[in-house]
Amino acid sequence: MTQAPTPTADTVRRLVRSLLKESKGSASGTEGPDVRPAVEGREHTWWVGTRHVLRLAPDRDASVRRRRELRLRDLVRPHVPVAVPTSVAHGDWAPGLAYTLDALVPGGTADEHDVSAVGEADLAGLLGGLRAVPVRQAETLGVPRTAPRSLEALRRMAVHAAERLAAADEFDAARLHQLTPPGAAQLAAQPGTAVLTHHGLTGEHVVVSADGRVRGILDWTEAALGDPAEDIAGLAVAVGSPAAVRAATLAGYGARPCLRGLWLARCDTVIHLADHLEGRATGSLPLLRTQLRRAWEPILLERVTEFKDEETEP
Repeated sequence: MTQAPTPTADTVRRLVRSLLKESKGSASGTEGPDVRPAVEGREHTWWVGTRHVLRLAPDRDASVRRRRELRLRDLVRPHVPVAVPTSVAHGDWAPGLAYTLDALVPGGTADEHDVSAVGEADLAGLLGGLRAVPVRQAETLGVPRTAPRSLEALRRMAVHAAERLAAADEFDAARLHQLTPPGAAQLAAQPGTAVLTHHGLTGEHVVVSADGRVRGILDWTEAALGDPAEDIAGLAVAVGSPAAVRAATLAGYGARPCLRGLWLARCDTVIHLADHLEGRATGSLPLLRTQLRRAWEPILLERVTEFKDEETEP
């Protein structure tokens, strides 16, 4: 397999200069726009000036997802009350490797700003809007279906991870005792509840303004048709469990999917932090600790109890 080229500032500048007339920077027209990596150590996402972001696919699989994302964003946009990025140019930056140059969605991230009560209503509109996207149309675009995860299998992994975190004085392992095997069984995903999910609602993908409003949702490349609790879990990690559960409830989801999302997030964050501390995963240790704290923020409905039939559907 041919190794993909590594994009450089010159690569990016030449590409963008060919796309944006206004980017022919200096008086001589040779400098081009100001470009810089969006995240240190990641060379496939670049800020371009103050108004655009260039996303370069590193391989052919990512290119497929990038091209699908362009069509999916157009499908999603009419259904949600927050901004979905708009591409101003797209194509290949190297043979078989896609790029998209997007208009920047203004604002910070959920890692930088707290979400207000009005912002929670924005998130509710997002969850409700995704549920309204016709599944058949998303399938036509090539959006994959994903099977629901086993919460019991995840719980068992989290129990072992929590014991390791407790030994490192990072976490009280007894907190996981709230989720029993019968409770995990009650929170199994219900048949016929698959919806379009973003499936990547991390804090960096939730654009939040200084006043706490949610202004946009970035990076739709991992979107899938599946368990709506995955997006509730993502929001629990991104904005905290209380805000995520309130938003999901406002969107019309009942106790079961809310609690399922809560416990998916809690188990995930315990496992991810343990893996990082033991050298099996990369990432920011402070951020992983913050995500653990967010997911384990208490909510009013903590206990897994018997659910009535009318509560089984979202």
